[in-house]
Amino acid sequence: MRLHRLELTAFGPFAGTQRVDFDELSSAGLFLLHGPTGAGKTSVLDAVCYALYGQVPGARPATRLRSDHAAAGTATEVVLELTLGGRRLEITRRPEQLRAKKRGTGTTLDKAVTLLREHKGGQWEGISKSHQEIGEEIKQLVGMSCEQFCQVVLLPQGEFATFLRASATERAALLGKLFDTRRFRGVERWLRDRKQEASQRLGQGDADLRDLAARLRQAAGPGPGPEAEADLLEWAAVLRCDAREARTVARSALHHAETAHRAAADSFDAARDLHALQTRHADLCRRADALAAEDAARTAARTALTRALRATTVEPALAHRDKAATQHRDALTTERRIAAELTASGEQLPEGALPQARTGTRPARGETTAPRAEPGPLTGGTDAAPAASGLPGYESGLRGEAREPGRADAAGGVESPARASRTDATLAASGLPGYEAGLRDEASGSAGLSQPERAGSVPGASGLPAARGAGGEAERLAVSGASRQERLGRAEAAGGAEPSAASGVRGMPAPSAGARQQDEAADVTAPRGRNVVPGQGGAVGRAEPSAGSGAAGGGWAAAVSDVLARRVGELREELGGLAQAGEAEARVREVEARRGQLEREERAAEGIVREAEAWLGEWPRQRAALQTRLDAGADAAARAGGLSARLETARRQRDAAAERDRLRAELTRTEDAVRHARDAAADARDTWQDLREARIDGIAAELAGELAAGEPCRVCGSAEHPAPARPAPQQVTRADEEAAEAAYQRAAAAHDTARTEAARLGAALEAAAATAGAEPAAGLATACAVLEAEHAQATREAAGVPEAKQALARAEEERDSRTEQRNAALNQAAAHASRREELDDQHEQLSAELERARAGHPSVAARRARLSDRIALLERAVHAVRARGESADRLAEAERALADAAARAGFGSPAEAKAALLPAERLWRAERQVEAWSKEEAALEADLAAPEPAAAAALPPADPAAAQAALAAATARLRAASAAESAATARCRDLDRLSADATARVRQLAPARAEFAMIARLSDLASATSAENRFRMELETYVLAARLEQVAAAAGVRLQRMSAGRYTLVHSDARGSGRTKSGLGLMVVDAWTGTERDTATLSGGETFFASLALALGLADVVTDESGGTRLDTLFIDEGFGSLDDQTLDEVLDVLDGLRERDRAVGIVSHVADLRHRIPAQLRVLKGRDGSTVRMRTAAHS
Repeated sequence: MRLHRLELTAFGPFAGTQRVDFDELSSAGLFLLHGPTGAGKTSVLDAVCYALYGQVPGARPATRLRSDHAAAGTATEVVLELTLGGRRLEITRRPEQLRAKKRGTGTTLDKAVTLLREHKGGQWEGISKSHQEIGEEIKQLVGMSCEQFCQVVLLPQGEFATFLRASATERAALLGKLFDTRRFRGVERWLRDRKQEASQRLGQGDADLRDLAARLRQAAGPGPGPEAEADLLEWAAVLRCDAREARTVARSALHHAETAHRAAADSFDAARDLHALQTRHADLCRRADALAAEDAARTAARTALTRALRATTVEPALAHRDKAATQHRDALTTERRIAAELTASGEQLPEGALPQARTGTRPARGETTAPRAEPGPLTGGTDAAPAASGLPGYESGLRGEAREPGRADAAGGVESPARASRTDATLAASGLPGYEAGLRDEASGSAGLSQPERAGSVPGASGLPAARGAGGEAERLAVSGASRQERLGRAEAAGGAEPSAASGVRGMPAPSAGARQQDEAADVTAPRGRNVVPGQGGAVGRAEPSAGSGAAGGGWAAAVSDVLARRVGELREELGGLAQAGEAEARVREVEARRGQLEREERAAEGIVREAEAWLGEWPRQRAALQTRLDAGADAAARAGGLSARLETARRQRDAAAERDRLRAELTRTEDAVRHARDAAADARDTWQDLREARIDGIAAELAGELAAGEPCRVCGSAEHPAPARPAPQQVTRADEEAAEAAYQRAAAAHDTARTEAARLGAALEAAAATAGAEPAAGLATACAVLEAEHAQATREAAGVPEAKQALARAEEERDSRTEQRNAALNQAAAHASRREELDDQHEQLSAELERARAGHPSVAARRARLSDRIALLERAVHAVRARGESADRLAEAERALADAAARAGFGSPAEAKAALLPAERLWRAERQVEAWSKEEAALEADLAAPEPAAAAALPPADPAAAQAALAAATARLRAASAAESAATARCRDLDRLSADATARVRQLAPARAEFAMIARLSDLASATSAENRFRMELETYVLAARLEQVAAAAGVRLQRMSAGRYTLVHSDARGSGRTKSGLGLMVVDAWTGTERDTATLSGGETFFASLALALGLADVVTDESGGTRLDTLFIDEGFGSLDDQTLDEVLDVLDGLRERDRAVGIVSHVADLRHRIPAQLRVLKGRDGSTVRMRTAAHS
């Protein structure tokens, strides 16, 4: 390496640009660098180091390199021209620094810049602009790191004097940095880590063995434990034999316990079965006795159920009779209401128009007398007339709803309380579940129900029901009776009785004589000709007319309806006479509407006249305004044509300026992208080169991986491979290198693409700038906006010309139309006034006719409505009379059907059938209870007939408790024997498994113990803790001692020359005291005395040239270590002031000898005598405005 030229700008103490020509200074081989303290001598050397490595020696950061004396516009820069490896290179570096903004105020931060050029073919060619690429290139060419360069090329004498007197530990730190012995420290650390890992694995294995021993001891019980691994395995074998013997004994005991347990279980089962049969026989006997005690009550309940089921066949007829009575009462109520409405309307019927009511004699018992025609309210009579006419039940029907519940009718139409209570008492005493509760629920709920609801019938409609024939109702009653007859058959089969005419139902007790007399007395007291139907809750039912009453009822209803129909005809004739009066009334309304319309049209015509005259008055002014608008539009059209051309030019400039600014910003971003892509490509290339070098370093392991037994090696050709290289933990493969190379190629392609895009944007930016000029885009946009506004305004005004012409034409048409409308409206108003007078005469004539037709009503329509209401009311009266007659017929038919149904069911009267009825829920519960009794009796009879319980009862009583106690004792013995056998088996299984684990662990630990012994020996040897390391030298110290031995040999040659043959530096590997490192000692051999002395005993001058010799020797060794790069330029800093003249001459002679083979040596010193001895000098001068350099060559001297 030879330095040629150095340029400094705003660097360190130098404010301006300073140039140093090393070729001229080095022409004499030895040159002096001097100057006052603080002038900047060391800064010149810092500049050389910064140019090469981008950093300076010492603690000063690279961001503080800019000179404080430099002007604001001067950029800090260092340019170094040198020859490295036969290549002429130029390195330019600019650190990161602040500068003033080109636009506006303030500062901006410029990034660091590095440039590398090479002189080829008479001109400079750029190589790279990447910091990383240039740094790696310089490091490869120099062969040294920055720290090594500062120690070898820029020899700091003070530091080597310290090194000469330093301890072994301090020397190890410096030598480790210079010779990079980190890999040997890594080997020591790796061995320690391996030793620790092996120790942990072995310790874990021993712990596992101890755990297995504890588990064996726990599984086998108390006993002595093993003392070593061999004892552990032998002891485990003994424990397995003992466990097997114990398991054999436990299995024998378990077999005997199982046999005894089976015998005890069989005895317990037999005693339990015998006890169950004996207990069952006793229970059956108790149940038979209980059923015998309940036989009378059950027989009575079956009898009551049979009567209730027969009574259900009569229940539909009862409901039908109640429904017919309700409909008849509703018809009578409707007739009364209509009669009241006729009276209120003022309608008077002719007297004697209806037949009079007839009275009849009381029929004999058992007969049914047909009632006379019932005169109702429409005949003009009172409610006493129907009662006197002999209509059965009419009077009681009027008062039935108001009677007190639970009170018996004096006529005997209600079931007597004594008879009703007999049935209830019989069922309650029979033990039917829930029967008494059902009675209470029915009694409490019936008080709030109406009579039709309590009777179970369907109430009739409130209107006028249509008459229904007796055939359909009879068919329904027959079907309902069939279903009830089937249930009755089931009940009779369960009770075992047949019906009888004397007693009612077979199997049920016949009523007593007193009960029969009471029933007959109740029947005699009833009015003759009635069939009594009792109501629920004690309400009295109404007697219905017999079959003979239908003809009489229909006769008087027809007579009344004929009278009412004649009255309806008279009213309809009167209503027809008002039709012509209605037409006259409609004509009056039409005349009034037409007269009002004429008045409105006349007022509208007058408004049209006023509006037209007002518009025509404004016409001259409106026409002048439209003409002015038309003239202004023509002027605007001419102005818009001139603005259009100017606007087009302004728009092109505005768009070009916007494009120019956009392209400038995009070009800036693209240039940044180019720089990032260049840096990325450089990083990718560095990664590729690093991986390539790492692969080359480990190529031996890669080739070793391809070796095969018996196959020749591709390198040496041998078929034997005794010690193939092993791959490193992070071995780089061919695939890794190729992937890194592909990544570099992609990064380089991205860099080229970014550069192409930057060139394209630059060309487009130039074109846009040429079109837009120098005017800012905002100004051009403002001017364009002004022109657009003016052009738009002129265009809008010009666009209004056609509209103005059309508006003028429409206004002229509007003037003609308004004139015509005014004339037509004047003519229409005159015609309407004449027509209005004619209509007034017609209205007066029609009003007189209407007054006569209204006859005191507000209007003809009101009179028509009054007549129509009276006609409708009379028609309703006709329907009401007919409906009451039909309902009387249906009521007589229902009474006959009820009597027939009671007789078919075997009851003496409908009242007796109703007394036997039960509610559906209670009836269902009674049926279920009787059925359950039958099943229970049959099951008991079958159980008593079984032979097993009887046979068991004949045997002595069983004792299952004693048998169970014996079984429990046998079970406990069996469980104990089973647990003992399971424990013995588990102990054998656990001991077998643990013994196998122990054997496997002992075998697994054997290689681990051998590995730990080998690694521990190597680690202790490398870390100087082993007795085998006689010099107590660590591995790194051992390597550094070898290097120091080389340095001492090279330095000894130069020291011997500098000291006139008296002193020689030698290396000492003597052991230090205490914990002092060994192998890094330096001694001075004094030829005059023949003894070795410590370097600390040298005087100041002797120390200087000894340290100088050491520095030069170190430079030679480091140079050889880095690859033998020739160092043609060296700098030596300070220390010459401590030498006398003779020694100084000898030192200078040694330094002068360094010029062999065209080597240049620069001395940095304050010694004034050196200025006379060394003609070539570089002087550094300091001043208020910064330092400067002056050169003086040997020729100038």
